[in-house]
Amino acid sequence: MKKNKFLLGVILGIVSPMLGIIVFYFWKAPSARFSYFLEVMVNNKSLLTAAISFSLLMNAIVFTWCVNTRKDKTARGVFLVTLIITIPAIIYKLFFR
Repeated sequence: MKKNKFLLGVILGIVSPMLGIIVFYFWKAPSARFSYFLEVMVNNKSLLTAAISFSLLMNAIVFTWCVNTRKDKTARGVFLVTLIITIPAIIYKLFFR
């Protein structure tokens, strides 16, 4: 990847957590339907927290790669999406459910 663009970072920051959720699904419940897994995950606070943590780990990997390859604009986009995901997740964990 040669591009160093903020928008690319935003896109990577959105896609990598989705891939993280899919990997988490195949790790935790490969025999269940994906829609059922999502339903159970939303209703189970500890499973939801684990899934969010795993998806944010995927963003951390992408962010670290961008920083190490000096793709600073791309890294900023990934970081912005990470913040946008993290802040509501923390609020949800602390005040709801």
